Amino acid sequence: MSSLLYLIAVILIIGWIFGFFVYSVGGLIHVLLGLAVVAILLRLIGGRSV
Repeated sequence: MSSLLYLIAVILIIGWIFGFFVYSVGGLIHVLLGLAVVAILLRLIGGRSV
């Protein structure tokens, strides 16, 4: 599950960077960044349970 959260966080960060430099979407870019940060924090808090 934690690897899935990490993958989602990476995808969201890439999407945020792509949206920031290519599109002028406005608030959606910051929502993507916020979701990526939350996913990373959940992974860090959860630790590795593998």
